[in-house]
Amino acid sequence: MERLWAGWRSEYIGRATSAPPSGEGECVFCSILQSGASDEDTHIVWRHPGGLAVAILNAYPYGSGHLMLVPVRHVATPEDLTAEEAPALWGGVTQAVVALKAAYQPDGLNLGANLGRAAGAGVPGHFHLHVLPRWAGDTNFMTTVAETRVLPEPLDTSAVKIRRSWPA
Repeated sequence: MERLWAGWRSEYIGRATSAPPSGEGECVFCSILQSGASDEDTHIVWRHPGGLAVAILNAYPYGSGHLMLVPVRHVATPEDLTAEEAPALWGGVTQAVVALKAAYQPDGLNLGANLGRAAGAGVPGHFHLHVLPRWAGDTNFMTTVAETRVLPEPLDTSAVKIRRSWPA
């Protein structure tokens, strides 16, 4: 087995693990949902008719069309969802898949959740699911060499495309 020395990781891990644990500090999703700002300004592309879940564009996307499906109520894990919230969220995921396929014609899709800081959750205190389109060859030299992603469209354009493609 080869070993790759990454001495900078210990400093990064120290900062990441010393941040406030789930439930402390401000939740970015709750801030957005309680802000009173328009869906256009916050890049919310769908709201569950019963007000239980939303689909929002990731402000730091892996690629164009990167959505997050979020329960409106602040819960940390899927088992904390109510019997009404779970199907609302998963129904939104299904609709997001349909919308992203129609809007982007991707070669594939990633669907996933990161539960807890150790799993890579950027917002560990508010459960959310990622749905994002993928294309063959969408990782290129910029990602490999410069650890940089090139996004071909602004979030506002992505939001319009996805809203137009969202199933009625």
